[in-house]
Amino acid sequence: MGGEVDVDGLRFDAEVSRQIEAVYRTPDVVEQRRAVRAALALRPGDRVLDVGSGPGLLAAEMAAEVGPDGRICGIDISDSMLAIARTHADVPDGPAPEFELASVERIPHPAESFDVVVSTQVFEYVDDVAAALEEVRRVLRPAGRVVLLDTDWGSVVWRSSDDERMARVLTAFEDHLADPHLPRTLPDVLVKTGFTPTHQQVVPILNLGYDQRTYSGGLIDIVSDFVPGHGDVTQDEATAWADDLRGLGASYFFSLNRYLFVASAL
Repeated sequence: MGGEVDVDGLRFDAEVSRQIEAVYRTPDVVEQRRAVRAALALRPGDRVLDVGSGPGLLAAEMAAEVGPDGRICGIDISDSMLAIARTHADVPDGPAPEFELASVERIPHPAESFDVVVSTQVFEYVDDVAAALEEVRRVLRPAGRVVLLDTDWGSVVWRSSDDERMARVLTAFEDHLADPHLPRTLPDVLVKTGFTPTHQQVVPILNLGYDQRTYSGGLIDIVSDFVPGHGDVTQDEATAWADDLRGLGASYFFSLNRYLFVASAL
């Protein structure tokens, strides 16, 4: 893949991968990983697959929890992301996470290889969610758990001086997703593919006051780089949109809901 991969037009090259890693280090996403790890409830010796492991921060944190007798494997479709993840693979008192180039549509592991599969911000990019969940169920041991976190982008509340432009930018940004509203239907798909849902919760993000070191502060560059040419958004409009948000200062407001689902394989 030459270090670059397009997901519905969003290119996960080295630059975007670095931007995403910076966003994943913000307090907002650190707290999100805490919520995911609490839902995972990992035990020493657990074997865990991280689907769409990204910069590898969650994998490293999980490795510390499963201990030296556990195993952490990560798959991602971006060579650039995997290169970053491998820099985080030295985990004291835990197994070194193993990272591999692969997608959820074809997981390169035998049946019943894992106690837990976790995936954050990935399934909303997947065209055939049911088929992907069937593949997840294949690699889970009987009664194994899957933990999924995805965003409903219809939940965004983002203050702007131009609400009409904001609406067009957000609609254009949805072009990079297969299903920007996946959490609304994900529980049904889990049941239809042989899982029993056991836990659901909202994982909100709230940013008050502009700060580059927040989730939405980092998201501004990713959105403004992507949206020109999508819908009817021009480069000038994307730049004006980003400048407007940064100029709000203390009046800046952003809120978004992510939804976490835990299910057991039958």
